[in-house]
Amino acid sequence: MFFRQKSVLAIEQKQPGMKKKTPWDSGTMCGQKGRIVVVTGAAGGLGYEISRVFAEKGARVVMAVRNPQKGVQMAAMIRDMHESSDVEVMALNLADLSSVRAFSDTFHKQYSRLDILVNNAGVMACPYGKTADGFELQFGTNHLGHFALTLLLVDLIRRVPGGRVVTVSSLAHSFGSLDFDDLNWQKRRYSKWQAYGDSKLANLYFMQELQRRFEGKQLPLLAAAAHPGCAATDLQRHEGWLLPLNVIFAQSAAMGALPVLYAASASDVKGGGFYGPDGMWGMRGYPAKAQPNIRSKDMRAAELLWDVSEEFTGIQWQNLGG
Repeated sequence: MFFRQKSVLAIEQKQPGMKKKTPWDSGTMCGQKGRIVVVTGAAGGLGYEISRVFAEKGARVVMAVRNPQKGVQMAAMIRDMHESSDVEVMALNLADLSSVRAFSDTFHKQYSRLDILVNNAGVMACPYGKTADGFELQFGTNHLGHFALTLLLVDLIRRVPGGRVVTVSSLAHSFGSLDFDDLNWQKRRYSKWQAYGDSKLANLYFMQELQRRFEGKQLPLLAAAAHPGCAATDLQRHEGWLLPLNVIFAQSAAMGALPVLYAASASDVKGGGFYGPDGMWGMRGYPAKAQPNIRSKDMRAAELLWDVSEEFTGIQWQNLGG
């Protein structure tokens, strides 16, 4: 179900003797007219909501989807709500590096720049599987696919001062622990939840190392991450037991999308920053700074993951002018 719910963000403004919450919604969000935005996984859930809000604010939105037919349906829903919406659907399967390269080739032919890349798509706690290139499915899709996509598009992002890359992680990063000797689960007994947590930790490592490289080259670009808290989306389709809990704990996809929208558009977002809901345990609420766990701040691990990712994908940062 998709909700025609306005995006609302509350930012606390501290004043002497009081705490005031000022709402921030799609009506007060800064306009995005003239900006080009790519949103992966835009055919449902968070990706749809992110695309909808950006389109509402005037951006040219490229909805990158694994299922183009469904993507066309979602794009039509956005146009029905906002007749002037400028949305386009392009095929992208992050579990297949040839598809990632094809998307990049097509995008380069149509566009000369990219303002904002939202790495949102992902799979969660699915049975053991492999990507088209032989990588464990969750690590290959959630991390390697977005790693490859970002590097292939970074030349276009560099053309926009203030260009952003926002990667969607999860609270599950807190139990992630990458085994660099067995990233593709060829030696260990497979744990779908551990593999998911690992992939979400990898998202944070990637974001931080990308920001470090932006700063190392003195590029006026920003890499940040966000998580949706506990949001009711079809990402949970492999875990039916979670669905009843959504009634009690989960917030809507529209609410879950808010930290991502904030990271992608707010003027006070910091490079290397992590954003999520401000409620209890970060499960629901309005966007605020989130605290990743200590393990996610291990920059040696982040650099090692980057090197391994270049090896796995065959895409080198230095060959892209990075």
